Amino acid sequence: MAQRVRPSWLRVKALPPDRREAMERALTGLNTVCREANCPNIGECFGRGTATFMILGDICTRNCRFCAVTPGTPTVVDGDEPKRLAEAAGRLGLKHVVVTSVTRDDLPDGGAGHFAACIRELRSLKHLPTVEVLTPDFQGDMDALRSVLGMRPEIFNHNVETVPRLYPQVRPQADFARSIGVLTQAAQFAAEQAKGRMLVKSGLMVGLGETFDEVIVALGDLRSASVNIVTIGQYLKPTASGDYCEIVRYVEPEEFAAYAEAATRMGFTGVASAPLVRSSYHAEEFTRRTIGS
Repeated sequence: MAQRVRPSWLRVKALPPDRREAMERALTGLNTVCREANCPNIGECFGRGTATFMILGDICTRNCRFCAVTPGTPTVVDGDEPKRLAEAAGRLGLKHVVVTSVTRDDLPDGGAGHFAACIRELRSLKHLPTVEVLTPDFQGDMDALRSVLGMRPEIFNHNVETVPRLYPQVRPQADFARSIGVLTQAAQFAAEQAKGRMLVKSGLMVGLGETFDEVIVALGDLRSASVNIVTIGQYLKPTASGDYCEIVRYVEPEEFAAYAEAATRMGFTGVASAPLVRSSYHAEEFTRRTIGS
């Protein structure tokens, strides 16, 4: 049965209006996953001057039932977006830039070339921030994937999101095995081409009806794919209305700690497991600890 009352450990402080307005002005003309996905950490991240850029528009060709991003027919790709993104990162003085996107199954390369263009523009900044990309699966197109990996982001992230059994309900247009294949290819590229300067990352949500053992098995699958970093956080329904998955349960902090302990024993380089953890939460500090930037 779905749970309704949010526990105390999931309550967050609101961002002062003046700070939020300042960040909104700095990000004019760009989308962020912070806003589009209703991230619970927007107050903290905007308060620290950090944001995760969302490229390729704000309409997704998929309809995942955990995500607040609007599904539908996307608009034409904005060719100036990579330059504007880099300019915003420069204005904000970001040391670590996270770039994600809606899924664009309508594009021949799934938007991989646009990701590459964004990384290229970020590499032109004088202060050279580290770059993390959180990509879709590109429908398993390895040529598309390699065009992103070839730009050598410091972190390549692709989230599996949930355990295989729940994919039909949670991610009906995705495939767990395909996502593992993407991560495996990224890890092979990192080992063979990036000389240890690229880490591979993935993330899971819990509270959707998975069992403890299923999470442990999924973590094992990620580690077998040579994923370095894993994040685990509580699933929160984006809005009260809408055809979203219900929260089956609020996972206790002690269970998150148990997942972290298990993942550490498996050999992950970095583990973040807590109720409010999201894939790009505190990404700058996490990257500094794991890659030494």
